[in-house]
Amino acid sequence: MSNKIKFALPKGSLQDATVELFRNAGYNIYISSRGYRPTSDDDSLDLFLIRAQEIGRYVHEGFIDCGITGKDWIYENKAEVEVLADLPYSKATSKPTRWVLVVPEDSPVQRAEDLQGKRIATEGVGITERWLAEKGIQAKVEFSWGATEVKVPELVDAIVDITETGSSLRANNLRIVDTLMYSYPQFIANRETMNDPWKRSKLEDMVMLLKGALEARHKVGLKMNLPKIALDQMAACLPSLRRPTVSPLMEEGWVAVETVIDEHIVRDIIPQLKSLGAEGIIEYPLSKLVY
Repeated sequence: MSNKIKFALPKGSLQDATVELFRNAGYNIYISSRGYRPTSDDDSLDLFLIRAQEIGRYVHEGFIDCGITGKDWIYENKAEVEVLADLPYSKATSKPTRWVLVVPEDSPVQRAEDLQGKRIATEGVGITERWLAEKGIQAKVEFSWGATEVKVPELVDAIVDITETGSSLRANNLRIVDTLMYSYPQFIANRETMNDPWKRSKLEDMVMLLKGALEARHKVGLKMNLPKIALDQMAACLPSLRRPTVSPLMEEGWVAVETVIDEHIVRDIIPQLKSLGAEGIIEYPLSKLVY
């Protein structure tokens, strides 16, 4: 096997968020407006831009060594792959996406069982059919090529669609009846690929850096100089990731303190630190946080 990895990036809604995640992990990826073969500053990566719906199948069949796609599409394709990591990110938030059963606001359907013998449109036919089978519900499930929301109630009785916040469904006067599954992107690899020691090591390193980039989201570093006598008071008000790093300064009675905290509490913490006598307080962004 060669020291080259065929890596599939998800085209579509996750594309920009994935490129940003890789950038924070240390990999710069370049995608032209019409290209499907991205490039990067890592020559060992042979990149492909593929619809997330297809990545699991290509990895399963060995045409691609690895890639990032949703847990839902792996399940939909019954792809047998090695999952190296869950990567909790999405196009808008860090919340998981949901596959939901949806009907119009004025529909008489109140629960899944009310769809016995009815028609459902969805892009996730396998996801829907397996969920209905688990509940013992017999309904006709048809594949939808998109714009699924417009098909109820004139064309079908219900739809199964994917949502992150639910805002689009509400805007179309649709109501969620039930949730079929939750999904995060997953870093997956072909099982034969993982038998190659070099590729396994390379992918494990990539996973470490990607997870480090995700851990650093919404966190910042803080540095400051502090009177030594205020250390205990500072520790009481500073919810650090680990115990703060404390180093003595040349000036007697003073120490340098460094820590990592959640970004949203910085505005409350800095005034407290200042009241304790802290000086030279510096807040700085983080790109990776590796445990």
